This record gives sequence, C-alpha cells and structure tokens, in this order.
Amino acid sequence: MVHVFRWCIYLLGVLFFSLGITIAVNMQYLGIHPWDVLNVALFDLVGLSIGSWQIIVSFALIGISWVLDKSYIRIGTFLNAVLIGVFVDIYMWLDFLPTATNTWTDIVVIIVGIVIMGLGGGIYNSAGIGSGPRDGFMLSISDKTGASIGKVRIITESGVLVVGLLLGGPVFIFTFVFTFIQSPLFQFSYHQMSRVVDTFLLSRMNKQYSRFNSMG
Repeated sequence: MVHVFRWCIYLLGVLFFSLGITIAVNMQYLGIHPWDVLNVALFDLVGLSIGSWQIIVSFALIGISWVLDKSYIRIGTFLNAVLIGVFVDIYMWLDFLPTATNTWTDIVVIIVGIVIMGLGGGIYNSAGIGSGPRDGFMLSISDKTGASIGKVRIITESGVLVVGLLLGGPVFIFTFVFTFIQSPLFQFSYHQMSRVVDTFLLSRMNKQYSRFNSMG
C-alpha cells in the first residue's frame, strides 16, 4: 500500500509537470525554461517531437550521471525521462490547451504553466522514487566538483540556454522569469507533499504496530 501511494504521488507530479511544460511551450514566443529552449531548438532543426528530444536529452544526462555518480539514478529517474516526454507529446497531440493569441492573456497563461511546473516538480520529487535526470545530473556534478548545488544549477542552465539560443531556440523575458516563480513553488509543494507522504507512512507504521501488538 505504501509503494502504491508513493507511485500515485509520483505519477500525479509527473502529469502536472508535463502539463506545465506544454502550456509554457505553447507560449514559447514569451520565452521558456532553458532546458525546453534546447528541446524546442532541436525539434525545429531536426524534427521528431519536443517530447522525443526531452527523452533523448534526459537519457544523455542519465548517461553522464551514471559515470559521475550512480547514487542519484533510480527507477524513477528512468521513468521520469520517458514519461515526461511521452506526456508532453500526448498533451500536444490532444491539442486542448491554450495557444498563443499575442495578447496580454498569453502572459497569464504562461505564468499558470510555470506555476503548474513548479508544483508538479515538487510533488513528484516528494514521492522519493528518484531524482529527475536534470536534478541527478546537477547533483552529481556538485558532488564531484565540490561546488554548491545553486552554483552548478546556474552554470549548467546558463550553458544549456546559450546552446539553445545558438540553435535558434525561443529565448525571451520569461526564460529568465522561470526560476523566480518556479523554484519557490517547487520548494513549497515539495515540503508540503513530503509531510503528506511522511504522515501516511507514519500512519501505516502505527497501524502495523497496533496489529502486531494485538496479535501478541
């Protein structure tokens, strides 16, 4: 039951995170997250799909992390790499999300997308199934170099942004706004959902303990 609960939380978070990515990508002329700038640029240059590039880039990061530090790679890391890309493509294919209208409402929509991404990221990480490929990649670099996680994140995402920009990816104001909105929401949802998960686990342990005592 505990494992089922964790997996439900994980999948809920991944669904939300993928939804937020898709909403933001639909408003890409306003600017999107650096990693998505890269995925969109590769999609425009080579083809395939945005979700496919999400998967390809994620597995490349898993490969590097595997060499640097295997401790951050778990089953959830591989599932994250695949599921987010698949869900983004499914959302794109269903075509039910708002598209750009080049009016002020696009700003509201992309902010909603960023909020959903932040909440979704915190939710799936709180399940404890495994770090996402990007997080595992940056954590492994941090461990190997001794640099702070924040510094590694800034350097890594700046580098990804430059590559995506050079490849013609959509970079604009909201590319730089993402962190200021997404990170606090990620932290909030992560802590809140972690409490929910811990409370559930404690409740299950207490029930098992009570059952064991009654049998004794």
